[in-house]
Amino acid sequence: MSTTTVQEVRAAADALVAAFSEGRLDDYFGAFAPDATFVFHTTPERLGSTQEYRALWQRWVDQDGFRVLGCTSSAQLIQPYGDTAVFSHDVETRVATNAGEETVHERETIVFARAEDGGWTAVHEHLSARTTA
Repeated sequence: MSTTTVQEVRAAADALVAAFSEGRLDDYFGAFAPDATFVFHTTPERLGSTQEYRALWQRWVDQDGFRVLGCTSSAQLIQPYGDTAVFSHDVETRVATNAGEETVHERETIVFARAEDGGWTAVHEHLSARTTA
């Protein structure tokens, strides 16, 4: 396992999580490849592109007043496999909607691929519910 690869992927994942947590949507969505796919336990269908995910996010905002108030990542694991790497972690996200505020506990896996410029781009995200027990 390359220490450099793990450090690079950790930096890419940390930047993605920070952008999400801070509501910097251009930076957040920019961390994903245009053809990235997304599987969320809250959404019945797989999303086939970052554009589809961004459109869904905008519907959440328009219909529910959705916004992220903060996000904490823990129990991080990075597994490099050549030009790809799997990043998994537990996330605790504070969100607000028209109905009020809540804290959501989830597990997330993000697959990163080495980009042409040598950096790491997210190409798949899978989010599932996590019990607090």
